[in-house]
Amino acid sequence: MDNEKAWFVRRVVLSVLFLVVVAVPLYPELFGLDEVTPFAQLAAFRPQGLVVVLVLSLLMLVRRGWRIAAALVAVLALVGAGLTAPRRLSAARPAPAGARVLTIMVANVLGGGARAADVAQLIRDHEPDLVSLPEAQADVREEIRAQLQDQQYKGFTAQPSSAVESATSVLVASSLGAVTFGSESGTTFGNIVVTGGDLGPIRLIAYHGYPPLPDAVTTWTKDLQTVRGWCAQDPPTVVAGDFNATLDHADFRQALGGYCRSVGPTVGGGLRGTWPADQPALLRTQIDHVVVSRQFQPGEFSTYPIQGTDHRAVVATAAIEG
Repeated sequence: MDNEKAWFVRRVVLSVLFLVVVAVPLYPELFGLDEVTPFAQLAAFRPQGLVVVLVLSLLMLVRRGWRIAAALVAVLALVGAGLTAPRRLSAARPAPAGARVLTIMVANVLGGGARAADVAQLIRDHEPDLVSLPEAQADVREEIRAQLQDQQYKGFTAQPSSAVESATSVLVASSLGAVTFGSESGTTFGNIVVTGGDLGPIRLIAYHGYPPLPDAVTTWTKDLQTVRGWCAQDPPTVVAGDFNATLDHADFRQALGGYCRSVGPTVGGGLRGTWPADQPALLRTQIDHVVVSRQFQPGEFSTYPIQGTDHRAVVATAAIEG
């Protein structure tokens, strides 16, 4: 009996240790590792990781000695799935009567590798008020604008360095009137702040966050802190672009800070991955977002393929009263 008790205690201890080993890459923020490589990068694929862990737990049930560990990691996976489910199960509400609806598009053009005709076709189809074009230099922006036929858009580019990926461009529908283009400090890549014209108090921001590369996680978090600053300010704000972050990143959630929401997860599109576009849908993650402040009601959210880039384009709507 003593031997049986000892083996049982041993199995429990080993099972708990196994649970911790599995939990660390899935939820690094619980262990203070969410800004440490490789956990900062792995967190982007948490939904896929939960599926893998659940399948692993089912396979482990075959061995009697592994069943405690299997039960623990299965609970971990199921709890994680429950927390993730609202991103898929949430539904958009109709815009309030008389509300103003803005359509926003994001297309990372991979330094000009994206097929301009594909981007232009999406613009013609959806007639967005603003198009955020991460990695688009001025010549790429103008190539896209030239193919819009009778649709009128104003363009602007911010490129803080000679690196192609630092360029961020924007196209704004002429229907918004005489808008003003500006740029603010605090981000590594270019950002563009669009105000004035017929926007009233609304502020539209095109943004491209630095990626969480192994030697640049600090830069990545610094960029997201700038997003937090935008969200915490009073003007009704839309931030659209390639954030290089998902809702599973604690730093991204902190950037939203209860002041902003990403449209996709709010309306049931949170599991529609945008990168890498050349992979099956189950292997993609959502790093391209349209983020809106609390004054907006999120509306529709869709993604579309574009030839020549590793990102899917995003088209989203958001409504604001008044």
